[in-house]
Amino acid sequence: MKTPQGAEEFIAEQKKILADNPECASTSYNMGVALMEQGKLDEAIGAFNDAIGNSGRMFEGWVNLGYIYFKKGDLNRVVEVNLKAVEIEPRYARGYANLGFAYLQMLRTEEAIDALNKALELNPEIIQAWSNLTNAYLQNDEVEKAIETGEKMVKMAPDFALGHNNLASAYFSNDNYMKAIEHVDKAVSLGFDVHPELLKRLEPHRKA
Repeated sequence: MKTPQGAEEFIAEQKKILADNPECASTSYNMGVALMEQGKLDEAIGAFNDAIGNSGRMFEGWVNLGYIYFKKGDLNRVVEVNLKAVEIEPRYARGYANLGFAYLQMLRTEEAIDALNKALELNPEIIQAWSNLTNAYLQNDEVEKAIETGEKMVKMAPDFALGHNNLASAYFSNDNYMKAIEHVDKAVSLGFDVHPELLKRLEPHRKA
C-alpha cells in the first residue's frame, strides 16, 4: 500500500506522462486508482472518464466509477456504470455482484436476484454476493430460498460473520428460533454487531 507521500509522487508521475501522451488510457486509469485511494473522488472520476474515453474496452474504469458512486451514495449512477462494465465484459462477475447490491439497496428486488445469480453463475466464490442474495430472497418473501442460499454461504465461508447474521434473520422469519439463535451466536462470536432488536426478539426463545 502506498504511503500518502508515495501516492502523491505516483500521481505526479502519471500527470507528467499524460502531459506528453494525453490519450494513454492505462495511465489515466492508474492515476484514477491512486486518486481514489487518496479519497480524491471527484478527481478520480475525471481520470477514469479520461481512461474510458480513450479505450472502449476499459471496463475496469466503469467498475471503479461504480465504487466511487457507492461512496457518494448515488445508486442510480452505480447501476449505470456497472451496466456499462458488463456490456463491455459480459463475463465480469464482480460487475453483476455490484449491480445486485445496488438493486437490493434500491428495493428493486427481482433485478437484484437476477444480477446476483448471474454473478454467482460466473464466479461462485464471491461470498458477499451469496450474502446479498440471501437478503434479496428474504426481501422478496422467499424465505426457504433465503435459508438455502445462506446455508451454502456459511458452508463456503464458516467464519463470515455477516453471513451468519443474515442466515439468522432468514431462520427467524421462518420461525426456526433455535437455528436463528445458533447463527446469531456464531455471528456475535465472530465479532459482528447484531441488531439489538433481533437479539431482543430471540431472547424469550433461549428460555423456552
